Amino acid sequence: MTMKYGLALVAALSAQTALAECGDAQARCEVSDGGYFIELPLAPNPPLVVFLHGYGGSGTGTMRNRSMVEPLLARGYAVMAPEGAIRNGRKSWNFYPGWDGRDEAAFLADAVRDAATRFDIDPAQVVLGGFSAGGFMVNYLACAQPDSFSAYAPVSGGFWQPHPDACNGPVRLLHTHGWTDPVVPLEGRFLGGGQYQQGDIFAGLEIWRRANACAENRPDSFGQIDDRFMTRRWTDCAGNSALEFALFPGGHTVPEGWADMMVDWYEGLPGG
Repeated sequence: MTMKYGLALVAALSAQTALAECGDAQARCEVSDGGYFIELPLAPNPPLVVFLHGYGGSGTGTMRNRSMVEPLLARGYAVMAPEGAIRNGRKSWNFYPGWDGRDEAAFLADAVRDAATRFDIDPAQVVLGGFSAGGFMVNYLACAQPDSFSAYAPVSGGFWQPHPDACNGPVRLLHTHGWTDPVVPLEGRFLGGGQYQQGDIFAGLEIWRRANACAENRPDSFGQIDDRFMTRRWTDCAGNSALEFALFPGGHTVPEGWADMMVDWYEGLPGG
């Protein structure tokens, strides 16, 4: 083996190793304006769940939530955990209109394109979920650019006051929230000494009903899932839209069973 060939082989093997490490849920995959962690199921060309961490969280923290990640992998979904940018000394998301910072919609689109190229992800089946500040980010991105992802699944996060006047639509969205959430209460709360105010979750659902052109304010379907979730669903709405609210008897957390509930919901959608 010549030295030139040997160096080329080492470089190629190093690149393959870097790629493998990038996809093992422990090493960060880099894109132009940030990075993400990802874990893949055994099935080829899988759909993808992109899940955004909360304020002060991290992508690695998301991947350590095995009660959420492992059910998704078992159902054949890849799981991506993007890394928030630093805001006020902690990692979070630039969700509120008018804030300075990273263009999160562009960053997330770049991350999904990168994953589709590296790991043969199905770019037509990508769900954007998120917790707390990540859930706020999901709502605002869905409001502004509903066609960016095939569905949206925020947990414990809605809108801030003043609420958007209107959202683009229609959208396919499953909102999950804890009945006793003290951090993002259903009624909202003030933050920063009154500088900011979290919005009322039910007022946010009204915005989504308008975006989806739903015929009624009241749900037309109620359900109970495994004694964990009480659901309210609006179905008399615009074609290819979906709106469901799942309430669980707990606080500020991603509840046990959320992953399977979300996948059941998503796979039950038209074209899901």
